[in-house]
Amino acid sequence: MHTFSAVRLSLVTAALAAATGAWAQTCQATAGAQPPLVVELYTSEGCSSCPPADRWLSTLKGRSDVLALAFHVGYWDHLGWTDRFARPEFTQRQYQWAKTHRASNVYTPQAVVDGRDWRGWPALPRAGSAAPVSLRLQRQGDQVTADIGPAADGTPALAGYWAVAEHNHSSKVRAGENAGETLVHDHVVRLLQPVPGWAPAAGLRSQLNVTRGDAMTPRRVAFVVIDAQSQRPVQALALDC
Repeated sequence: MHTFSAVRLSLVTAALAAATGAWAQTCQATAGAQPPLVVELYTSEGCSSCPPADRWLSTLKGRSDVLALAFHVGYWDHLGWTDRFARPEFTQRQYQWAKTHRASNVYTPQAVVDGRDWRGWPALPRAGSAAPVSLRLQRQGDQVTADIGPAADGTPALAGYWAVAEHNHSSKVRAGENAGETLVHDHVVRLLQPVPGWAPAAGLRSQLNVTRGDAMTPRRVAFVVIDAQSQRPVQALALDC
């Protein structure tokens, strides 16, 4: 019995060491010249018309030509169900988008594709123009680094944002418009960190510390480069490691 326990402990220790070593290794990705479509879905568990849009967003998993992000908003919480994924900054983001584009109101579900209100889902528009900058992401442990290359002279001012999103969430809704439903969510944004504007000709290095997701809720870390004035995405990339 003592020998078996010792061997077992040794195997467990070795496995943990191997897992820790693997996690410490570097993973990286480089964006292509043609940026993916950035699909932002503004949604809420308190909105009865949102589940079809949530299901549609889930079908975009695994596509390299699309970066999907689900921003849960909180202005329907007063209907009786508090959306645990909603954040004030996500609600504010939608209102700011409406202000920037002089929209008369906000609504859910709202798909914003490459900075434009898009009511044609589940179809998606064609990809836009080539990216004005290169983008590379690299992860070492809990630190992710984004390197944005310099842009040509005359490129409008750029800014960006980090987004950390998770898959495979579900909620059993007990009140509000979706009472009795079990809702499944992917691409759920859990962290949003804006990156202030920079001089395009100089390029930029930005870093974010983020913990690893568990096996049940895989986590993606994305960086989106935007036109600082219009907020329109011009380059984007995500890491799944």
